[in-house]
Amino acid sequence: MGNAQLHSIHVHPVKAFRGESPRDAVVEPWGLAGDRRWALIDDGGKVVTQRQQPRLALAAAELMPGGGLRLSGPGREPIDVTVPAPAGATVLDIFGDKVEGVLADDAAHAWCSAYLGTDVRLVHMDDPATCRPVDPDFARPGETVSFADGYPLLVTTLASLDALNSLIAQGDHAHEGPLPMNRFRPNVVVSGTDPWAEDDWSRIAIGEVSFRVAKMCGRCVVTTTDQSSAERGKEPLRTLGRHRRVGNQLIFGQNLVPESRGTLRVGDPVTVLE
Repeated sequence: MGNAQLHSIHVHPVKAFRGESPRDAVVEPWGLAGDRRWALIDDGGKVVTQRQQPRLALAAAELMPGGGLRLSGPGREPIDVTVPAPAGATVLDIFGDKVEGVLADDAAHAWCSAYLGTDVRLVHMDDPATCRPVDPDFARPGETVSFADGYPLLVTTLASLDALNSLIAQGDHAHEGPLPMNRFRPNVVVSGTDPWAEDDWSRIAIGEVSFRVAKMCGRCVVTTTDQSSAERGKEPLRTLGRHRRVGNQLIFGQNLVPESRGTLRVGDPVTVLE
């Protein structure tokens, strides 16, 4: 692990949209600054992701000064969205969690609805510090998260992706590989480790920031979605099911909870603390 370092950083301003890959990012208690502070909801208030709408993979969200967005996607003119005033929160359902969000303006709803061809609304999380607790089975009191699936950050390693792609190449859907890392939508990608080294991490430091490793990341159908075409295949879930099954979950990556604040920079050393 002596030469492990931060290979890349990924921020997804809108949950399920294509993200950005900055050279540095500020770590807040609930995740990277700007990551998944926005999400789409349906008529019933449920969060909409690539699980239901794989075409979201082709929509891009760019963070603008002040926390606003520029949304773009195939066949649509880009639109700028400002952060809504925190009055008039709506309650949304994200995997069973009831969370408060603030509705964006009508133009943003119209853009997103036209893009997907179904009625959706865009919502903003005003204050993650008070909004949504991390899964209590794996969290400490007061730990919160944005609209991410369950934890503030997700870490993956290049070595594990290489190992997974080698396994895919030996399987009956070898033609689908090798898969790029964007299938797994991580926040931080680490180079210079052994394959699956992250299975044994309990605490790590990336540069000046320390993290608790909360739990392994169970993967879903989103990983089978080609992020450049929105088409679905069988991999990597078929191969993960054969080689990386823990209980009823198919594992790739680790969920992190920050223990401190600070700034991550590409090239930062990664150290295993425990």
